[in-house]
Amino acid sequence: MPITKSDKVWMDGELVNWDDAKIHILTHTLHYGLGVFEGIRAYATDSGPAVFRLTDHIVRLFDSAKIFMIEIPFTIDQLVEAVKDTVRVNGLPECYIRPIVYLGYGEMGLNPLNCAVNVSIAVWPWGTYLGADGIKHGVRMKISSWQRHDPNAIPPAAKGTGMYINSCLAKVEALKAGYDEAILLSPQGFVSECTGENIFLIKHGRLVTPPVQAGALQGITQNSVMAIAHDLGYEVAIDNILRSDLYTADEAFLSGTAAEVVPIRSVDDRPVGAGEPGPITRKIQEVFEAAVRGKVDRHKDWVEHVG
Repeated sequence: MPITKSDKVWMDGELVNWDDAKIHILTHTLHYGLGVFEGIRAYATDSGPAVFRLTDHIVRLFDSAKIFMIEIPFTIDQLVEAVKDTVRVNGLPECYIRPIVYLGYGEMGLNPLNCAVNVSIAVWPWGTYLGADGIKHGVRMKISSWQRHDPNAIPPAAKGTGMYINSCLAKVEALKAGYDEAILLSPQGFVSECTGENIFLIKHGRLVTPPVQAGALQGITQNSVMAIAHDLGYEVAIDNILRSDLYTADEAFLSGTAAEVVPIRSVDDRPVGAGEPGPITRKIQEVFEAAVRGKVDRHKDWVEHVG
């Protein structure tokens, strides 16, 4: 999906024009992929734009950086305010937000410890990642031939830039084969996650999502969905899932900041349930869409207003 320009990008404490938000060709992260990022959304509310679970996302950004031994030269509070400033100055009622921490120009080679650490934040209008039709009717999924990272090869608990080569390979494979999205398995054969989303299955009214031990990123939308499901009275478990569990599920859906909550219509050409979005998925979608706009009283603290 093409990027729609906004006006300003935040770079190391300064708001610069969109077209001037550039880096040097010898930027370390461009060559070696060592960096961390977040995907966040701001939604229109009755009190103006508000960022969904902003502080939680920035905390995860710092956790990812710690895993990679990258010292971010700003505090959590400073980056929270920087995100709000960037949304505000661009005047967007709703937008996608991309904070990225990267190793900059000045050092080359595989020792990153002396590299400058840079931080940028860009915002732009972006619809749901898998499209409005996916939200409404569900998506077709394929189990990828590419495995999710082994935790002792690359730590999947971190949201690292170069790690997404794995996701790109799986995504392209799925698209080329005529599917909408891919599901990656762990080296042990358990369902891990999708290329950029967590996954849930529903069986007999019980929701199950894979654990971090299977290589799943701890998703903030995933966590929100679990809270919503509990509110609605459903049992929720974090447990290992086999691909055959997906084939026999009553319902299944994926969750993520970019994708939001998307029903799964089929996995490997096997219809999930009736082959259309199920009632529990629909209810969770409905509550989630209200919550991100500050319309669910018990979760009003999830939205941070730009002001």
